[in-house]
Amino acid sequence: MSDTYRDDERRGSNRQPDLSIIVVSYNTRDLTLDCLASIDAETMCAKYELIVVDNNSSDHSAAAIARQFPHVRLIALDDNIGFARANNLAAEQARGQRVLLLNPDTIILDQAIDRLVEFADANPSFQVWGGRTVFPDGSLNRSSCFRRMSLWNLFCFALGLTYFGRRNPILNSEAYGGWDRDTARHVDIVTGCFLLIDRLLWERLGGFDPTFFMYGEEADLCHRARLLGARPAVTPEATIVHYGGASDVVPVEKRVKVFKGRITLINRHFGWPARTIGQALHLIVPLTRWYCYGTAAALARNAEWQRNAVYWGAVWKRRREWVGGYQAHRAEPA
Repeated sequence: MSDTYRDDERRGSNRQPDLSIIVVSYNTRDLTLDCLASIDAETMCAKYELIVVDNNSSDHSAAAIARQFPHVRLIALDDNIGFARANNLAAEQARGQRVLLLNPDTIILDQAIDRLVEFADANPSFQVWGGRTVFPDGSLNRSSCFRRMSLWNLFCFALGLTYFGRRNPILNSEAYGGWDRDTARHVDIVTGCFLLIDRLLWERLGGFDPTFFMYGEEADLCHRARLLGARPAVTPEATIVHYGGASDVVPVEKRVKVFKGRITLINRHFGWPARTIGQALHLIVPLTRWYCYGTAAALARNAEWQRNAVYWGAVWKRRREWVGGYQAHRAEPA
């Protein structure tokens, strides 16, 4: 049997694939190419198809992907339609029994996709599965999963208690403080950078809510999945590198989008009066940091703290952009 034939079999080109891997790229050409290469190199057992949506990148990502990975099903868009809608578009063409959402700024390590599929096969009732993420230096990246927002963890976040208790499961409950993702565990939210889901469940949910342009869509998806009986879980056996935020090179821009997504989650999933309290708590997050960093920088003459104060001040000044959250069916700018 030739290597080419084996590769075609593994990628699922000769029959219905077990897995549809979806990657959405936006101005991450080199990272995306490395990601796709790692998928092909490290996925030995699962028969998969690979679908890439390029959100009108200006760095010639689409041309490079088409040239270096001709087996990839490439959807090159003329506009940036956002992360949620791009994944929905790709999933409409998916043929796999399961759908794997994978960020372009990731690297597959040690057959992580195969291992994640094995975890799913052993625990089919979970319906949503994720793995462990690390930074390029091998240190733990805790963003692979989260607990849903509550008034308590919003309170801790607003007052900065999470900074003083990063490893405390009470003060940093949203990030599962104190747990190093070294055991398999049920979680509220599997992050969309490495999220495996049954395609039938995805279709029942209607995929991502397109209201979320970027950030927050997986939290909304997992919440709705849990209401239908899913039990999201992660395993340390499937580990990948996740750089994080590669498509958002301006930190303030990223924070504005993150806060916009979080406010949308509060609007969608908190009842009254928790919704009003949650909005107020989130509103004071940048204000408290701006004030505290600014005061500390003035007293200690610390340049880094002063930069942090400027950053949080910029987020506060742009609060009108995010305080209302995303508006349904509104086209957001790239």
